[in-house]
Amino acid sequence: MSIGRLSVRARLLLGGVAAVTLSLLLAAWGLAILFDRHAARVAASDLGNRLVLLVSAAETDPGGIVSIEDAPRDPLYERPYSGRYWQVAAPSGLARSRSLWDYTLQMPEDAETDALWLGAIEGPLHATLLAVARRIDVATPEGDVALQFIVAMDQTEIAAVRSGFLADLAPYLLILAVALLATLAGAVGLALRPLSVASRRVAELGAGRRRRMGEDVPSEVLPLADRIDALLAAREAEVKRARQRAGDLAHGLKTPLQALLGEAARLSAAGAGEAARGIETIAHGIRAQVDRELARVRRVGEGGGACDPLAVAEAVAEVLRRTPRGVVLDIDATGPPGLTVAMGRADLAEALGALAENAVRHARSAVSLRCTEEEGGIAVRVRDDGPGVEEGLLARLTERGLRLDENAGGSGLGLAIAAEVAAAAGGSLVLCNMASGFEATLVLPKTA
Repeated sequence: MSIGRLSVRARLLLGGVAAVTLSLLLAAWGLAILFDRHAARVAASDLGNRLVLLVSAAETDPGGIVSIEDAPRDPLYERPYSGRYWQVAAPSGLARSRSLWDYTLQMPEDAETDALWLGAIEGPLHATLLAVARRIDVATPEGDVALQFIVAMDQTEIAAVRSGFLADLAPYLLILAVALLATLAGAVGLALRPLSVASRRVAELGAGRRRRMGEDVPSEVLPLADRIDALLAAREAEVKRARQRAGDLAHGLKTPLQALLGEAARLSAAGAGEAARGIETIAHGIRAQVDRELARVRRVGEGGGACDPLAVAEAVAEVLRRTPRGVVLDIDATGPPGLTVAMGRADLAEALGALAENAVRHARSAVSLRCTEEEGGIAVRVRDDGPGVEEGLLARLTERGLRLDENAGGSGLGLAIAAEVAAAAGGSLVLCNMASGFEATLVLPKTA
């Protein structure tokens, strides 16, 4: 997945993790440098103190031969190549620690040792030593003798101390990283809370539990909320105008359609039955198309909402029981109370009414409307005990204008309208033959 497709939260967290990691690495690097410098200063101070002790212990005889009466006491000076060394050089010879064995420390040619000198020199086994050196003139009966004092230590000791420091530092850096990342996660969540509020409001708009975003939102998203509310108001106004135009169209077509049907009746009475049937077919087709468009405009106008499917099913059943066909049928509506679907009551009544009318039209003795809660949402099943449908026609039942029984009445739009209403709400219409009869199921989403 590319970074551009990541969510804002994921990008902020990813950038924060990268920044924290880089910052901690730079901090560890900087602390290592500072520790190196501090350790070098401490080592130089220790070497300087040992140089002072070495100078105070040096003795020269009248011939200028140097000797160390009280050598610095340190076991490392006695162990060959231990990493701790001292050396005193005189024109007549030199004295050195046992740790140097037979090795002679050499100062750089440009080293100025008239004052205390600090620097790196080569030691035994090609080791790099940190050394302090100084030249001191000692008076003897034969004149002044220049003595060069050197005290040195292997720099790997400093590296070992630095490694130990970083090893001790690592757990604390890890704890700091966890604390910083936790703080980052909290800060990102707090910073994105306005977007979460806006997302929740948009979801409530879609579910029909709210008509507007409102002004009680964080100031960061208030301009967006105002713009959405303005768009919703403009949409409602446009839908209202569209519904009015559709109503005007329906009323405008009503009189001509009635006139056509009247003319068809007169033609039929005059013996022109074929022409009358042609006119009736055209008139019914126009009426079906107008009814379908009016139903679609009504659905757009209602939009969203939530309702109790059992209450709608009971209302539809009550209406159907009063129809001429429903009087002779056993029509019942059952289901658990308290269910709520994410669909307006008018939309569900239209879809369920179309399915129930179709069931009443083909039932032999009974029609049932049953509401159940399932894993995928809420199912509203309409079942009749009629003859069912040929399996080859099941997939075509939601086509506009398809009527299986031309003598049963209806426009052939009921199942198509029900399918469209269900799809608009995020649900579906499932049609299937049963052992005895036919079942149409509206699968609808539950409210959040």
